[in-house]
Amino acid sequence: MKDLQLQKGRTPVIISSTNLKLDLITMKVAAPCTAAQLCFSVLFPLHCFTQETASKQFRDQTSTPEGQSRVFRWVCQAINILKYLLLLLAIPPILNFASLQREADLLAPNGNFVDIGLGQRFFLSCQGKGQPVVLLDAPTGASSDVWFFVQQKLSELTQVCSYDRASLGFSKQSFPNESTGLEKAWRMFTTGRMVDDLHRIIQEVKLPKPFILVGSEIGALNARFYSHIYDWEVSELVLINPLTEELFNDDNWINYWHAQLIPSLQIIQIAAVTGLNRLGLVTGLMQQPLRGGNFPEDVIRRQKSLLCSLQHVGAALDEHFFINESIVQVRAISRFKPHPKHVDVTVISWKMYDEQLPERVNKAWERSQENLQHSLPYPSTIVILDGTARHALTTHPSAIVRTLQKLVARRRDASLAQ
Repeated sequence: MKDLQLQKGRTPVIISSTNLKLDLITMKVAAPCTAAQLCFSVLFPLHCFTQETASKQFRDQTSTPEGQSRVFRWVCQAINILKYLLLLLAIPPILNFASLQREADLLAPNGNFVDIGLGQRFFLSCQGKGQPVVLLDAPTGASSDVWFFVQQKLSELTQVCSYDRASLGFSKQSFPNESTGLEKAWRMFTTGRMVDDLHRIIQEVKLPKPFILVGSEIGALNARFYSHIYDWEVSELVLINPLTEELFNDDNWINYWHAQLIPSLQIIQIAAVTGLNRLGLVTGLMQQPLRGGNFPEDVIRRQKSLLCSLQHVGAALDEHFFINESIVQVRAISRFKPHPKHVDVTVISWKMYDEQLPERVNKAWERSQENLQHSLPYPSTIVILDGTARHALTTHPSAIVRTLQKLVARRRDASLAQ
């Protein structure tokens, strides 16, 4: 540069080599251009803007009618975009709610609703005739549809009943009142409360006793608890893929249950609230939870509807979430009152829990099932089969039916002998 003249005060700085004139305020200005900005401005003909300069330009732009009109249009466009976004967010949950109201009547399964008081109405389905009655309690977070093939085949031999636990399937949301009784001793969605609900159902419909009680996963915990408290009502206890105390002492299983399974159910719950589950089912991105077999169309539709129901999905999540409390309750009742000797126990299980899970999780399951004879506080007949346990009720129903048929025949022979 040949000619660079700087003067103090409010005089301009002339940089003649670039023919660029910059009007700089004295160094005492609140936010002056820095030396780096000055150099940048020399190299590139861009102005340095202070916050005051930017504000002044905005006022100049909005002080004219044209500027005010432009700002008004921007505001209107932003409001319109916001309205469309809110509309898009509101449509799925509104349509989902309307669909659920319609499906509640159209897709209701064959059965009865049992009012046990306490603001609770439970769905109960009984098929077939004869005794002993076989009573089925579903796996964790599942509706009674999971017993479809077992109940259908076994009902040819005797009466078979299945039910939906509180808030699952078509059982109505419960609102506990201020009455006294065991229901106040247990938290909702724990084994103690489920057993109390089941006993009230049995008393209300006057189910013939003693019956064969069958439970899977958390249903097996419920069956064990029930046989300890109401032992005179149960003749045979059948535990299918039981969740044991030992299983929830294994770090691999605990990590799967609490760090993977429960968070996935929480995501499904949020998707049910927003109506995204229904969109996923319509587009094929989600599938109904039952696997195996040729289910009737009404069962498939019912399962899809339940996957969109906040009540059902929320209850399924709560049963998983409070599983530790359920296990503590079963352990406590086992110590308080020994298992009745007249109730025979049969365990049916599969070596692997789910082939899609990591090997370490399946190994934890396999160890717990192999040690059932030692972990259960009473002698049992244990049958461990090859295959996966997670969907065994619908993928391997024949193995369960054969075992139950033998137990029904044995109980009938014992009754005739008496």
